[in-house]
Parts: sequence; structure tokens; C-alpha cells
Amino acid sequence: MIAELGHYALVLAFMVALVQSTVPLIGAHRGDAVMMDLARPAALAMFLLVGTAFAALTYAYVVSDFSVINVAENSHTDKPMLYKVSGVWGNHEGSLLLWITILVTYALAVALFGRNLPPTLRARTLAVQAMITAGFLLFILFTSNPFLRLDPAPMDGRGLNPLLQDPGLAFHPPMLYLGYVGFSMAFSFAVAALIEGKVDAAWARWVRPWTLLAWMFLTLGIALGSWWAYYELGWGGWWYWDPVENASFMPWLAGTALLHSAIVVEKRDALKSWTILLAILTFGLSLLGTFLVRSGIITSVHAFASDPTRGLFVLLLLGVSVGGSLMLYAVRAPSLKGGGLFAPVSREGSLLLNNLLMATATATVLLGTLYPVFADALKLGKVTVGPPFFNAVFVPLMVPLILTMAIGPMLSWKRGDVKGALARLWLAAALAVGVFVVTWLLAGGGLDDVMAAVGLGLAVWLLVGVAVELADRVKLFRAPLGESLRRAGTLPRAAFGMTLAHAGVALVVAGVTVSSYWKEERVQVMVPGQTVTVSGWDFTFQGAREVQGPNYDAVEGSFVLSRDGEQIAVLTPEKRQYTSPPMPTTEAAIHTTGWADLYAVVGDAAQGQPGYVTRLYFEPLVPFLWYGALLMALGGIVSLTDRRHRVGAPTRKKAAAGPAAKPAGA
Repeated sequence: MIAELGHYALVLAFMVALVQSTVPLIGAHRGDAVMMDLARPAALAMFLLVGTAFAALTYAYVVSDFSVINVAENSHTDKPMLYKVSGVWGNHEGSLLLWITILVTYALAVALFGRNLPPTLRARTLAVQAMITAGFLLFILFTSNPFLRLDPAPMDGRGLNPLLQDPGLAFHPPMLYLGYVGFSMAFSFAVAALIEGKVDAAWARWVRPWTLLAWMFLTLGIALGSWWAYYELGWGGWWYWDPVENASFMPWLAGTALLHSAIVVEKRDALKSWTILLAILTFGLSLLGTFLVRSGIITSVHAFASDPTRGLFVLLLLGVSVGGSLMLYAVRAPSLKGGGLFAPVSREGSLLLNNLLMATATATVLLGTLYPVFADALKLGKVTVGPPFFNAVFVPLMVPLILTMAIGPMLSWKRGDVKGALARLWLAAALAVGVFVVTWLLAGGGLDDVMAAVGLGLAVWLLVGVAVELADRVKLFRAPLGESLRRAGTLPRAAFGMTLAHAGVALVVAGVTVSSYWKEERVQVMVPGQTVTVSGWDFTFQGAREVQGPNYDAVEGSFVLSRDGEQIAVLTPEKRQYTSPPMPTTEAAIHTTGWADLYAVVGDAAQGQPGYVTRLYFEPLVPFLWYGALLMALGGIVSLTDRRHRVGAPTRKKAAAGPAAKPAGA
């Protein structure tokens, strides 16, 4: 009965979505306030209905209702409760329901917190959001119903993919979807603005918080996925340019460009047409990622489904939503004339360069991801595009981008002084050059060592550069300390958010560079008592034993980690064999110093000789990847608390003092 209630709630939600996507639009066209106001209660009704469906599916998983096909195929009575709940979105149907739930949550947030939005813009935005929701509700109802029954019901389920039975993967999809789907709000605002034919500074101020929120969640989602791949797959890496990794990275790149271009619209009334186009393309790339994951045209450990019918539906939805919005853009874009003019060397110019580099990087990743698909479809043979291609074409684009990230904030709006900006960045330049030279010499002074030295030099340049920019704002060391503190207290929080986010990028660049060039790996067969030294750290193998987990059997290895004769930690990696469904997994054991990770993996027993196959890694500066991602997300949170980003926050004027302000008869 609960499952049928969930299914019925989705049907009703679809009907509400049809109403919400049409009536407010008509009302906005006619100037009918009653019809426009219908969007808000409709958004609430749709949230309650979709929330009911999601709760019904979650209940079926929690109580192990194997009469529901989705539960029977993706759960098991022996699963820990965390993975019973995360199993709700650990499959195609459930993840699609989570997607729709987040869609209606964002719409409800706009309905509740966008009270001071212009009525016509709010009505049109919620209507466009309802159109997207209606499309996905059609998708789930006709091709991916999560509430289908199974008769007779099995005694137990098949279980969740063991690779997904991990805390990182329990939270990774919701975080990723909050980012993916969050960009739908920027898309809805953009289409609503095209319908109205009006894009101005106020529109940019409305759209920036939603874009920033989506970008923050997507940053955390990508970081969680990278962290999961690092410690769960047991290969010692954190990024492989996997097609599904790229599917989340592309909207992140486009969304970053959108964030920066919206600043120019708000501050200088320029780049309006470009910003609208970016909003459309960013959400389009989110839909493209959904298509890649569900179509079966790519092979990935992250992919949910391989049903061409479902993939065709998503492709149709992508074509209608993005194609339709691009047609509207083609009609309306010529009327979106920019207001403020600016010189190439200016704050606007640096943000434009940022956009061009980000857009080029996005196109590069898109080409590398889709080229094998097109080559296969055109019978050109099987083509593999892997890390060498992406590293060769993507990394050079990041060098000028990082250089500009430190210079841009030092430039003035409209017309900047690049010589003056560089003069204030002398400390950053000096330290960056010093780090480059020292790194290059220590690495061996060869041609192959140049890129490693460049990477570390860029990280230092950006990290020191953002610190100098913040110090320059508050006149640190150029004014009394009390005045500097007062200036810091009056700075908008978005300024601190930018500093934190850019510092996070610097940490990520340092982590990527050092872990890529100075990682050490040892692969060997080890017997109990044997010691292997990796970069000055001693791994002593104590042997292996069989252990029993809640729903798996495992071989657990034991390594004593020591340095200079002093024991530091005991590492216990596992080689697991799950029973439902049958599948082996590798569980790495990691000890971190905060600056580096010591990483141990135990494999199968060696054939024809005693001992076990082991892999040992020294991973320098890998923790900086996670520090950097968290710092970027923290920058987003700090920026969101800026009063200027609070949707609908009015500026209250103080009453004039004096006789004129006195009430009559006073």
C-alpha cells in the first residue's frame, strides 16, 4: 500500500507540474496577479507530493519490502541500515527520484525565499522549473517507475553493488545532485529573463546565490567522489578522467565561469548575453551527464544503467529543454545589449579571460569524453581517450588562468593598471620564482621536471597573491592595526569568500602537482616479517587473517608502519568478498600525516609461493586536495552569508532627522 501511495503521489505531482508550468506563464503575460501567485502554492504542493514518494521508497528499503522490484534488486536484509537508506539512490530509479526531489526542493526555496522577486520573474522562473520537473516525472513514470511490484516476492534481495556500500558513496550522489540540479535554477532564471526580454544587475543579483549554492554542492560532490575512488578502489589514484568523472567536472567548469560572468553583469551591466548562454549550457551539461550515466554508451564504475530506451528519453529531454532555450536565446539575445564599456586591462577583462579559459577547458573535456562515442557510432573503430590527452590539453589552459586569478582582483573596474597590480604582487612573484627554481633543482634540473616546478610555483603565486590582495584591501602594514581591523570588519563577506575559494584552488594545485610527480609505489609479494621501505617509511608485513563482516568475508592484512625505528601506526587493509551480490572489493588502509598519506593494499595469496601480493604507496600532499576542496566550499558558504546575496533583502532607508520627519500635530 505504501508503494502504491508513492506511485500515486508521483502521478499527482505530474498533474501539478503541468498546472505550474502553464498558468503562471499565462498570468505573467496577462499581468494577472492571481494566476502568477498560483506558482507558489503549486511549488509547495509538488514538494509535498514528491517528498511523499521519496519517503515511501525509503520506507520500502528500511523495512526490506522485497515485493517492490527496486528494493529486491538493490537491497538485502543483512545490509547495515546506512546502506539500506543509501540504496534508495544507489540505483537508476531511486537516483532519478532523488533528482526530482531536489528539483522541487529548489523550486520551493525560490517560492519561499524569493518573496521580493519581481512577481513576473518569479512566476516565469517557477514555471520553467516546473517544466523541467514535468519532463523528469514523465521519465520516471513511463520508463523508470521505482514502485513496480514483484509477485511472488523473494525471501531476500540481491543486495546493493558492494562498491557503493561505503560512507563516501552514501553521501556522494546527494551532494552531486544538489549541484547538478541546483544549476536548473540558474537555467530557469535565464529562460525567464529571456521571456521577459530583460537582463540587468538586479537579475544577476537574484541568480548568483543559487548558482553559488549549486557550485558549492557540486564542488563537495566531486571531492567526495574523488576521495571515494582514492581509498575504495585501491589503486592509489584520485582522478582518472573517467567519462562519468568528466560528466560532473564539465558543469563545474561552466558553473565557475557563470559565477564570474554574473559578477560583471551585476557590477558593470556587461556580458549579459554571454551570462544567459552560460546558464543554459551549464544546466545542459548537467543533463548531458545524466544521459551519459544512464544511456549505456559509456563504461564506468559510476554508471547506473545501460538501457538505451532510458538514454533516448534523457536525450530527448536534453534536446527539448536546451534546444528550446537556445532557440529562445537566438531570438532574444540581440536585444540584450551590454551597458558598461571596459578596457581589455580591467577587472571585467580579467573575468572575461577567466570565462574564455574555462569555456575552452570545458569544450576540451567535452571533446575528449564524446569523441570515442562518435568514433564508434561512425564506424571509425574503437578509440580510447585517456589521461595523456586530457593532461596534455587541459593543464596548459590552467596556467594562464591561475596567473590571472591573482592579478584580476587587484585591477580596477572599467580600466585597470596591470603594472601597478604586478608591483603590489612583488612578494608573490618573488616567492613563486624562488619555489620554481628550488623545486626544479631538487627534482634534478631536467626538462621533465619543469612542469612540476611550474605547478608548485603557480600554487605559491596564487596563495600568496590572494593573501596580498586581502591585505591590500584592509591596508595591512600601511595603516594602524586598528584601522586595518576596522576595514576588515566592514569588508563584504563575499570578499572573504573569494579569498578562501581562491586559496582552496592554490592548495588543490599544490596537491595535484606534488602527488603526481613525487608519488612512490611498490608492488611485491610479502611474507610475514618482511619489511619494504617506501620513501623512508618502513612497512613490515605481519601476515593476514580471515575476518567476517556483516555481509562479506575478508582477508585482512596487517602492516606495522614505522620510521627511523619508531612505530607510527598499524595498517589493516582488506580484500573483501561480498555474497549478495557476489563481488570482490579492495579496502585500502591509509595513515595520514596531514602532509602525506601512507597507503597499503593487500591482494590475493601468491600463486606457487608463500605470501600475499601487496601494494604500498607514499602519497605526498594528497591531503591538500581535500583541504582545498573544503576551503573552496567554505568560501562559497561565507559568500552566501553576504547580505547582498540574500534574495530579496531590501535596503531600508533611515527616516530623515529633523522637523520634517515629525508626524503631523507633533
